Amino acid sequence: MNRDRMLIGLGIAIVVALFLSNFVYRAFKSASAIKPVATEHIVVAAQPLQVGTRVDASNLRLIPWPSGEPVAGMFTRIADCANRAVITPLAENEPILESKLAATQSGAGLPATIPEGMRALSVAVNDVVGVAGFVIPGTMVDVLVTGRVADSGHGEQNITRTILENVKVLAAGQKIEQDREGKPQNVPVVTLLVTPDDAARLTMASTEGKIQLSLRNTVDTRMLMPASVLQDSLFTGGMPAPKRSTNAKYVPPPPSPYVVEVITGNKRENKSFPNP
Repeated sequence: MNRDRMLIGLGIAIVVALFLSNFVYRAFKSASAIKPVATEHIVVAAQPLQVGTRVDASNLRLIPWPSGEPVAGMFTRIADCANRAVITPLAENEPILESKLAATQSGAGLPATIPEGMRALSVAVNDVVGVAGFVIPGTMVDVLVTGRVADSGHGEQNITRTILENVKVLAAGQKIEQDREGKPQNVPVVTLLVTPDDAARLTMASTEGKIQLSLRNTVDTRMLMPASVLQDSLFTGGMPAPKRSTNAKYVPPPPSPYVVEVITGNKRENKSFPNP
């Protein structure tokens, strides 16, 4: 009896083992039937790259990329994009795209980042004007200027107005100038991307007035054209300034003339005579 039970148990074990081995065989067969993903190589930054950096084999490398998922403007060979400058900061392993490179033969450095028809203009700033160091390449700013304007009623008074809005910062750094004694000193400068007309306005503002940069959110591109602020309106709360007193003497009106009624026969009339 025990022997029969052992034979039955052995048979069941054999059946289960055959079932499991068949299942494992089919699973491995299905896995081996999956085709590998076809790949190609694309060019990426081998290290973080700043605006104006010339790309070449020293700062680029190739990584595998699914051939069925192309990226518009990507490069598959380093030679195709070498000796061109980047016009936007790139992170390590970020793909090199046509839209992120300056035009061929445009060189490297800051000039390569200036679009055709635009100008790069540098203005001297300080920690306050430069928004405490938060004005860095790639940020957007508004430019305000404060100066004096003629006022027919008050001679001259200060005015502040916004002359440029949503201007891109190309560079922020230092330049060397000489002080009154001829000694070199570091002067912070900010380089802005402007149109030729705006370059003339900005030059006039920085020369004849005091400029201030206003940092704005990079996704906020609205042009608000804020109203100018006059000194009088700022300190009087928008109320009109009191009129100045004049020194003109009071001239009394002339005395009323004498009126006499003259009767001639049946005719009456009034005649006026001056009052001395």
